[in-house]
Amino acid sequence: MSEAMKIVRRVAAAEGQWGDDTLPLLRRIYAARGALTPEQAQPRLAQLHAPDLLGGMQRAVQLLADAIAADKRILIVGDFDCDGATACAVGVRGLRMLGARDVVHAVPNRMVHGYGLSPSLVAELQAFKPDLLVTVDHGIACHAGVHAAKALGWQVLVTDHHLPGEQLPPADAIVDPNVDGDAFPSKALAGVGVIFYVLMALRRHLRVQGAFSAGAEPDLLTLLDLVAVGTVADLVALDDNNRALVSAGLRRLRAGKACVGLRALIEASGRDAARLSASDIGYALGPRLNAAGRLEDMALGIELLLTEDPRQAGDIATMLEEINAERRAVQQQMTDDAERAVARAVVDTSMQRPVAACLFDPDWHPGVVGLVASKMKDRLHRPVIAFAPAEPGGQALRGSARSIAGFHIRDALAAINASHPGLMEKFGGHAMAAGLSLPLAQLETFKAVFAAQVQATLDPALLQQQLLSDGELTAAELDFQHAEALRLAGPWGQGFAEPLFDGVFEVVEWRVLKERHLKLVVRAPGGRARINAIHFSGWTGAAPEPRLHLAYRLVGDDYRGGQAIQLIVEHCAPAEAA
Repeated sequence: MSEAMKIVRRVAAAEGQWGDDTLPLLRRIYAARGALTPEQAQPRLAQLHAPDLLGGMQRAVQLLADAIAADKRILIVGDFDCDGATACAVGVRGLRMLGARDVVHAVPNRMVHGYGLSPSLVAELQAFKPDLLVTVDHGIACHAGVHAAKALGWQVLVTDHHLPGEQLPPADAIVDPNVDGDAFPSKALAGVGVIFYVLMALRRHLRVQGAFSAGAEPDLLTLLDLVAVGTVADLVALDDNNRALVSAGLRRLRAGKACVGLRALIEASGRDAARLSASDIGYALGPRLNAAGRLEDMALGIELLLTEDPRQAGDIATMLEEINAERRAVQQQMTDDAERAVARAVVDTSMQRPVAACLFDPDWHPGVVGLVASKMKDRLHRPVIAFAPAEPGGQALRGSARSIAGFHIRDALAAINASHPGLMEKFGGHAMAAGLSLPLAQLETFKAVFAAQVQATLDPALLQQQLLSDGELTAAELDFQHAEALRLAGPWGQGFAEPLFDGVFEVVEWRVLKERHLKLVVRAPGGRARINAIHFSGWTGAAPEPRLHLAYRLVGDDYRGGQAIQLIVEHCAPAEAA
């Protein structure tokens, strides 16, 4: 099934302007990403776009200020992923800091309510008797839920970052940088970033009103640890604005100033807070928080982020560690099922991959299909949708879609909805990820329609799988100093890719770990140093060639400690094929 991987080396457009304290390697890497000065490479909070550029902000701030002044009950409704959980915690903590005395929160259960502010969730929320309901990380597509809340006499403020449909919900105020015509320069804010901006604007409004004349002004920067975690975990593009937010949050995390819950989660994950990177958020903290929403209830994750009790935080972090281990096992089983299904049915008789894949298994868990779709998208380099029953044995399906760069998956679903109204019950999302629901009886029809839509609109050139490399490393750069500099630089992520290098190495030793991972000891040609390398899921069943062309990330070897390094291999091929 595999097609040849093309490795393309990045080229810096200009040299850049740097001080003598910046490593030449970092200068080259930053310049290749268009960052030519320290200010561009690592933006600071002073460079943030102004909150009043966000549409709807003035009305949103007035709603919140009036609610605080009148001691109204404010209900924050989060979402069941990491962005939604951190956004909920930021909203609750921030409003309390700004003087709100009656703030409560809730979050939908994936298995019970489905995504977002649904009418069934609104019915349950009546028990809170809110005056103002604030959505975080959802709401822009929740027309029925907003209608239901308004019918009960509640005011509704939608804060979201997802793409809207043709019509906006009937909320009292909407803050979403992706609403058509919105002037905010960064369309990549995560849900947690949007609510943080609302709080900044609210604080300025209260300052003008003299609310802080009797005491110190609340320091909203203390919330940036949560903003960083939610932003990185949601895989939004790390443009200059988001990198400024994430960098500031990482500084708090590394200084040991994170909230009690995040400190407990860092400890449970075995990470060193002082050396924490955006990669650690993406691979360790985010998945542990997300696991609660995938297999259990994200209320547990939000409780962790709101508690001030270290013992309670430790207990919850331990529970999340156990849930995440279960999630990994479920994900691995489902991914194995998906790979077998692809081997049987997705590849046609010519052994060429089709342009897209829709996968379904009646035994799959709806909370994990997004991870399976992501894994299979990476393996196939095609848009993939994975479906599972919304409830065990049920006839309603929930699907999670993942796309390749250059193909807008949410727009594809919108086109399908326009040409085949009623085929999907609902859908929403981003360019690279989306969600949808449909009846099981419509699955085969949807598969055919989706394949046809992708076939008609996807540029075939996008199907060539390629890796962008920062070139070769010299022997002097293959050391712990450079690995640690790369770890603490950035922050790296979507749109500001973590450095990846390539080069030819001689294989000194090799073995297989857990029947799927290829463990190597390699040496650069003509070099003397032995370097550890690992290619996760890289075992093909055959011995590796004596000389390999590797595409890899350079990292410190935390397992061995000290000044040890290792290469995390993303792709390997015989050197002669390079």
